[in-house]
Amino acid sequence: MTSPEAASDRRSSQRTTDVDVLVVGAGITGIYQLHRARKAGFSAQLLEAGAGVGGTWFWNRYPGARFDSESYTYGYLFSKELFEEWEWQEHFAGQPEIERYLNHVVDRFDLRRHMRFGARVSSAVVDEASGTWTVTLDDGSEIRTRFLIAATGVLSVPYQPDVPGRDDFRGEAHHTGSWPSTPVDFTGKRVAVVGTSSSGVQVVPTILDDAASITVYQRTANWCTPLNNAPITAEEQAQLRADFEHLCEILNTSISGFAHPVNERAAFDDSPTERQAFYEKMWNSPGFMKLTSNYADLLFNEAANAEWCAFIAEKIRGIVRDPATADRLIPNDHRFGQKRPPFVRGYFEAFNDPKVALVDLRETPIVQLTETGIETADGVREHDIIVWATGFDFGTGALARMGIRGRNGLELTEHWADGPTTFLGLQTRGFPNLFFPGGPHAAAGNNPRYNSDQVDFVTDVLVHATERGYDIIEVTAESEERWTRMVDRGAAKTTFGTIGQYVGSNIPGKPKRYLLNTGGRPKLFEVIADVVATDYQAFELSRSSAPAAARA
Repeated sequence: MTSPEAASDRRSSQRTTDVDVLVVGAGITGIYQLHRARKAGFSAQLLEAGAGVGGTWFWNRYPGARFDSESYTYGYLFSKELFEEWEWQEHFAGQPEIERYLNHVVDRFDLRRHMRFGARVSSAVVDEASGTWTVTLDDGSEIRTRFLIAATGVLSVPYQPDVPGRDDFRGEAHHTGSWPSTPVDFTGKRVAVVGTSSSGVQVVPTILDDAASITVYQRTANWCTPLNNAPITAEEQAQLRADFEHLCEILNTSISGFAHPVNERAAFDDSPTERQAFYEKMWNSPGFMKLTSNYADLLFNEAANAEWCAFIAEKIRGIVRDPATADRLIPNDHRFGQKRPPFVRGYFEAFNDPKVALVDLRETPIVQLTETGIETADGVREHDIIVWATGFDFGTGALARMGIRGRNGLELTEHWADGPTTFLGLQTRGFPNLFFPGGPHAAAGNNPRYNSDQVDFVTDVLVHATERGYDIIEVTAESEERWTRMVDRGAAKTTFGTIGQYVGSNIPGKPKRYLLNTGGRPKLFEVIADVVATDYQAFELSRSSAPAAARA
């Protein structure tokens, strides 16, 4: 930790800025980045477009929104006292509890006074001579900062499909990614849910008891499996506290960022009978264990994946009584893991209720919205409420909307016209002193664990540079090219997330490039260790050319 004297010296050299570190985004990553910057002795402020903290968990307050990572593995691990004093009520917490937790963290560590809400960034422009950033907000106010850290997240820009007549609809319409803060009343309403990825499949069973009818508009069926949530018992709470250090060790080294046992067996090491018993065990396991603890070759062995998919398909047919509906709910265009698999509670069971209908948009696509409903190729269905569960402009969406300009006025959107190029998913050349933990080329697992690794490293880089008198940090061309090449090479081999938002194919006109880190957490650890061992030579560290008197 930096001494107060060193921090004071650091600030005295940067008085032409309003703040040393400006963080954008009050989600899991941004809150932690603000905390780490303050602890390291930097003056820091956080900007948030919303009215409160939470990021994804502030905006996504739709019915049924909840973790699909275990609560205690998703929350912060930097404080044992915090871990012990907050008792998660469920293994997979719902949005209200998540939002309460994040507000507790902010107040527990006195971070709220360093936050500014209702502050949406409209532009961020670097001054090349000084390396400082001028950030302009929607209200016209400006903030100058030495280091700009965009913790804007990968799921912060909802995608609203451009459907003809969308503005003609006179009922209520809400996107799950920008849900109103006041509850939506579904009582006695005819509801349309458009989209069947993670949020759509959560909404349907949650509103089932209230709605008069629910029509699910499905473009692509997904490999949904049970979340298998449960309350955390008093005995489990006590065990979690007792195991804190061990849990941290597992989560801080785990490839996936989960505390799940890794199965080293390949599928066909087991007999057919053993495999069926194992699949049953996986079906009844919590959340992501169906990926992280499944057979080691599940994502690489086509025959193994096909057998697991066949097992899920039979489960769906055993739950959904109408054979035609069941068949439509079973994917036929991708393998398990090629899209992010949703985890559900009561989703398939909902289709046994006569007031729930399924519309296959591949068979009967949407033609237009009318004043009273949705017209597809086979006619008009009337609705009082439309829920758009149509996903996000993943990875780069928020960064592309911040008006970021680097050296020579280069726009970030132009720099990334063919897809993002990054180093460690943290920096891109031509944009000195800009970092974006939790952005493109970031997590390939439990996001908070991976993103906290990035935040810790960013903070270490800032401290390393400023303690040596450097105030401009920019990744070298070689480092950026090497990391991006690694991601692209891995993308040609992986089967995980190769369809949909992880490659940008859900957004019309977006370049199709892999947006996760295909090397995963091990590669992140390996490269960070190399950066430290080589005295941070992956970055060009320099001193600004502004006269000292002007900066004093």
